[in-house]
Amino acid sequence: LRAALEVMQNLGLDEIRFIPLRQPPHREPPVASAEQRLAMLSLAIEDQPGFRVDERELHRQGPSYSFDTLTSLRAELGDTPLLLLVGADAFAGLATWHRWRELIGLAHLVVMRRPGADSPLPNELGQWLDGRLTGDPAALARAPAGRVYYQPITQLDIAATAIRAMVARGASPRFLVPPAVWDHIRDTGLYRVQAATNPQEN
Repeated sequence: LRAALEVMQNLGLDEIRFIPLRQPPHREPPVASAEQRLAMLSLAIEDQPGFRVDERELHRQGPSYSFDTLTSLRAELGDTPLLLLVGADAFAGLATWHRWRELIGLAHLVVMRRPGADSPLPNELGQWLDGRLTGDPAALARAPAGRVYYQPITQLDIAATAIRAMVARGASPRFLVPPAVWDHIRDTGLYRVQAATNPQEN
């Protein structure tokens, strides 16, 4: 949430859409259901102007590919500049994504990088990046897609896995998640079942 807010403010964006996945293509399904994740996301961003939940992935069957999402958004938004926000680690693995070379034709890529973090890029991705990288944020507003921009963000050592493990063992994650989200997790008992199924997290 903090990273998204910094990108929004630094780049002067009108809105940021949070798009929960139905079926992640690169990892195991989330512990929480799509409905539970949607509820937590809605609570997390309800008081932040410009933050918006987009449910399109939840209504599409099969793996949630960024290519399909961006294609859908581009059809909806026409030539409006569109930015895909990705973390530096995710960007380093971009060449494993579905139809990854075509993403740049649908949106700019904004790579959120923490100070001092340096994720080496594979040769294929480094060569692809050549000529597409810009240090000028204004370039993102001049075209609907086609550029890669690195955005520094504040270092916050908050991991979803650690928070879930904390809840599973009965500890409070207060101040690590928005208050409304923690209230929802506590009231619904979400993640507490892990205490029985994942003893190593006790």
